[in-house]
Amino acid sequence: MAAQGSRAVGVDIGGTGIKAGVVDLEAGQLVSDRMKVPTPTGAKPKDVLDAVEQVLDSLGVAGDTDIPLGVAFPAIVKNGRTLSAANVSEEWIGFEAEKFFEDGLGRDIHFANDADVAGIAELRYGAAKGVDGLVILTTLGTGIGSALIYDQVLVPNSELGHLQRAGHKRDAEGYAAYSAMEREELSWEKWAKRLQWYYDYVEFLFSPDLIIVGGGVSKHSDEFLHLLKLKAPIVPAVHRNNAGIIGAAALGLAVPEATSAVTE
Repeated sequence: MAAQGSRAVGVDIGGTGIKAGVVDLEAGQLVSDRMKVPTPTGAKPKDVLDAVEQVLDSLGVAGDTDIPLGVAFPAIVKNGRTLSAANVSEEWIGFEAEKFFEDGLGRDIHFANDADVAGIAELRYGAAKGVDGLVILTTLGTGIGSALIYDQVLVPNSELGHLQRAGHKRDAEGYAAYSAMEREELSWEKWAKRLQWYYDYVEFLFSPDLIIVGGGVSKHSDEFLHLLKLKAPIVPAVHRNNAGIIGAAALGLAVPEATSAVTE
């Protein structure tokens, strides 16, 4: 069992679900059950806060201010303020989210973009560890999140899910997110063609050295990754759908030099 000083709680707020767990930061692994509740319909601030309190209560850490807490959120985050709202209420745009959660939970937290913290998890404990050059992590779920990591330093708030190509009415996540596959009942092969369209464009713009695929669908990576033909290696995230929890928890303690950019 991890020592108390090396443990932290991570909360990963997504467009459809809110997940949380206690993480051993030395091993980069959950040391509790993963708790999950649905993201409230409309995802307004007060309702999301109530849901976060619910998962923390389920973990038995709701009143424990001694254990660090990190929160991941699906928006551009700068200086604790959320600047976008792709899959949550528009009330989050320009919202003092970090202060809102701290006041509501009665404790200090560390707050960042959800895909960025997934990138932190893969950088510290997973597929991006020790990889130089440009690594791009994409999370395929309700939308498409992204984390850009250059020479093991995170460049925050990349938002590559909103790339648009000439002649195409939808942005990338509207066309190629896992939710689009489910909504339109696409086969793995048909969805992979959309992913090929997306990753071709990402490669054209950024020439990455490694692409990592995260999000819940990464557990089915054997169904679609082999269908993609790219210049860069493309691999599933080691921590799959737990990467957001682990990365958020990692921000709860002193942020290492290689990941400090996420808090800027």
